[in-house]
Amino acid sequence: MNTNKKIALLTIRLLLGFIFFFQGFGKVFTFGVDKVYTNFFAKPYEGILPEFLLQATAYYTSYVEFFGGLLLIIGFKRDYTLYALASVLLIVTFGHGLTAPIWDLSHVMYRAILLIALLLLPTEWDNYRLDTLLQKNKQSN
Repeated sequence: MNTNKKIALLTIRLLLGFIFFFQGFGKVFTFGVDKVYTNFFAKPYEGILPEFLLQATAYYTSYVEFFGGLLLIIGFKRDYTLYALASVLLIVTFGHGLTAPIWDLSHVMYRAILLIALLLLPTEWDNYRLDTLLQKNKQSN
């Protein structure tokens, strides 16, 4: 049973990590953040929010998704990474709510459930990560 808990938590962390990583990868490397800003931030929010805030948000969310996903995959600074990714989900939810009623939560809900699960489940179950290896190495020295 103990192994099942560890594998379950690893699966949640990797799944969420890959979702964010590839979302960010697409924004940063496939489309380019400038195009993401122009197509998904500037047009829908024109006149609602200042341009500098929209640009900062496009860059922030894109890079936090990319690097946050990568850090989750390797398991480095897990909790801080989850906090940053939670901020992205809050920004995305707020942004979508500004332009239209939020009837379809599929763009946020699954990621939010996985993220909240990781925050609530005991960290001791998350053994298969870089943080754990570094901690064991530090204790043995």
